[in-house]
Amino acid sequence: MATVNITDTELAKSAVQYQKELLMMPVIGAKETLQHMSGRPGTRGRVIESEISGDIEIGPYDPRRTDTSGVNLKPRTLETFLGSVIKEFDPNETWQSVFGDLITQGDALINVSMTKSVLMFLAAQLGKKLNTAIWNAQRKDDGTKTVDLFNGLDTITTTEKTAGTIAAANGNMIVIEAITSANAVDILKSIYFAASDELQGVATKMYIPRHVYNDYTENYKNVSGAVAYNTQYDKTFLEGSSNMCELVPLTSKKGSPYIHLSTQQNMRYGYGNGLAEEKITVEKYHPFLLDFVATMFFGTQFRSINKEMLMVATIDGIKAL
Repeated sequence: MATVNITDTELAKSAVQYQKELLMMPVIGAKETLQHMSGRPGTRGRVIESEISGDIEIGPYDPRRTDTSGVNLKPRTLETFLGSVIKEFDPNETWQSVFGDLITQGDALINVSMTKSVLMFLAAQLGKKLNTAIWNAQRKDDGTKTVDLFNGLDTITTTEKTAGTIAAANGNMIVIEAITSANAVDILKSIYFAASDELQGVATKMYIPRHVYNDYTENYKNVSGAVAYNTQYDKTFLEGSSNMCELVPLTSKKGSPYIHLSTQQNMRYGYGNGLAEEKITVEKYHPFLLDFVATMFFGTQFRSINKEMLMVATIDGIKAL
């Protein structure tokens, strides 16, 4: 077995050398959810992403006719917040967690790869907490957890619902009963069919808790039985959507009071991607322990909440955030 010798100097050097890669690891670690959304790198603080709307059409030739209708800009603010963490760690224990993956690389590569891999391992752990906070995070300036860093998509939904901008009257919300294995197919289809024709006419994703997906597959098996096209148990697309609506079961949606139907491009998240305020460093303040120090930006938003881009189902009986 190769001799592994990791020093605080080597770790500090690797933190500088691989900083941009390390800063991406939390985002990569949350890929279960974020792969179904659209990212905006290099986002610091507030960024306005305006939705342009208006109307124009051609008619029978008339040299005197002029279209005087306006073009509207509806601003949506994608806001990222700078978060930080200082984590004490013992390099002698941490490297054992990743050593097995590197041992096949040979003696000459192990020491070089190990310092990077130890830091990648630590950075990736941040992604696990980030993943679970995508929906339910609520910004608290004096908070200490990832769930306190930014406003998640469920939190934003509740704010818009309270303001009346997400509402049944606007065509971007529907109230549904509690979902079970006896009604999941009908309820998920009712959400999709309640969406605007424009939203049904493009590729969409339905973001659901994993237990809802489990209920859907069980219910689908029971109601479809031996129908010829029911050739597999797992269902990727919603029945009746002509494969236009992908079912996206997420562990991060556990306990969520909402189901969201939208396009991947409309579900936005912002991150720093190595902005000046972001950093990954390794500091030595203790005889045997090191400090992993990280700062990074993150935030979420809907690009549009208009009915043409978003449908929200409020699950009856589950308290909103």
